[in-house]
Amino acid sequence: MSPPPPPLGRSRRKGGRSDHVFDPALVDRELVDVRVQFAQGRWTRARSLLVATGTDWDRRGHRLLALAAVPSAAGWAADWLLAEPDSADATTLLALAAVARSRRPKAGPAERDRAREACLTAAALDPADPTPWLGLMTLERTHGTHEAAAGHFEEIRARHPEHHHAHHLMTASLAETNPESDPLHPVYDFAAWAAEQAPADSPLAVLPVVAHAERYRVLAAAGSVSADPAASGHWSGRRAGQVMKAAFDWWLEWEREDHPRHHTDLNFLAHAKSCEGRPAEAAALFHRIGPHVTEVPWSYAGRDPYREFITARTLALGAP
Repeated sequence: MSPPPPPLGRSRRKGGRSDHVFDPALVDRELVDVRVQFAQGRWTRARSLLVATGTDWDRRGHRLLALAAVPSAAGWAADWLLAEPDSADATTLLALAAVARSRRPKAGPAERDRAREACLTAAALDPADPTPWLGLMTLERTHGTHEAAAGHFEEIRARHPEHHHAHHLMTASLAETNPESDPLHPVYDFAAWAAEQAPADSPLAVLPVVAHAERYRVLAAAGSVSADPAASGHWSGRRAGQVMKAAFDWWLEWEREDHPRHHTDLNFLAHAKSCEGRPAEAAALFHRIGPHVTEVPWSYAGRDPYREFITARTLALGAP
């Protein structure tokens, strides 16, 4: 039996939402180290990291988004551009930092327009890179339309057909197109199609589970199902059983744990197994997750994500 995962810190708040900080870097230790230096203005390490990342598009997007989330990212990326005006890495990082700033609550239309222009500039500088289009898709998910997000998704797929993050964004966007209950909702067809199109070792095999979770988010927000997973019926139907079994069986055989967003999939699977009422299967996933909890999907149905994770983890493993 594998040892239990390391303990997670408890929230300092006694009431309201927990103050746990979710780290988008996840298990990318190189990224974590570089990000500390980047936050202090030492952008040369970020430059070296992105050069080493090359055309691993999933990892490049993962790393650039995490660096762009640093509060001072726009300023340091601008300094980098002063030193290397033609740098596609610096231009893309500046664009994603603009996207991050434009999604803040007090941001206005002018900031969103600047972010769009910055992403288009980065896309023109390196036409093969899907990452600027990922920035545009992220922006449209917050402030635009499903049709606009879908257009950017096609641009990403043209450059990297298996783009993990883009498929998750598209699934979330498509799940919102009809808030009413519909067992034949097109998001299920999309997720099944994407999983079938991908190679056998692709983590997109988990996308049908993501689609089911996204529909739960939409239905619970609309009041169409209970915010209590056990009482909602959403996780106990025939479709849910088929989706969960296929994804879990695939995960048991999967050997590629080097994917930068691997823990995103593990969290979706653990959430699904917990909602399904299968703590023994969830336990195996919690062991793999360790301390690397993600905000989604634990926040769905208006729940506090960290507390929801801790509750499900405790039920599965039998100890906090």
